[in-house]
Amino acid sequence: MKNEENYKPVGEGSGKEAIEELRHEILSPLENDVQKLRDPLVLAALMHTAATERENTNRLLKTLIERLDTKFAEVDARLAAFEAGAINRASPREEEVLLPSVDEGILTFVKEKRYASAEEVRKKFGYKGKNAASSRLNRMFEMGLLEKRQVGRTVLYSAKKL
Repeated sequence: MKNEENYKPVGEGSGKEAIEELRHEILSPLENDVQKLRDPLVLAALMHTAATERENTNRLLKTLIERLDTKFAEVDARLAAFEAGAINRASPREEEVLLPSVDEGILTFVKEKRYASAEEVRKKFGYKGKNAASSRLNRMFEMGLLEKRQVGRTVLYSAKKL
């Protein structure tokens, strides 16, 4: 058992005396603390502690604000880079071109072969004449999807290197 000597039963003596004694036991330490607070040295020590804590808090807040500013600057830089990339991607030169399925097939065929002539495209895709295949290849050349080179009497088309 803990020190039971420190504990006094409340019921000893009359009720008023016990209450007065209990009040005295509670208020006495508080009165001592109030007396200490009236001492200028204690007040100065408390004010010094409060000022020191405030300085520490301000230093921590300053550090946090600097870190947040750094992170916000990084986010702004990333957003700017992303927006610049989005603008570059949206330029007409790199804009995604939607092609008919036949033209996509021709483009895939030319990429696989590296070079293809209108005659080869005609045979592969079943055109009746060479002019239809040549016309499609020329239109894809004008769109910037293919490059063309004259080799003798034959025009060879190749996929454009991006």
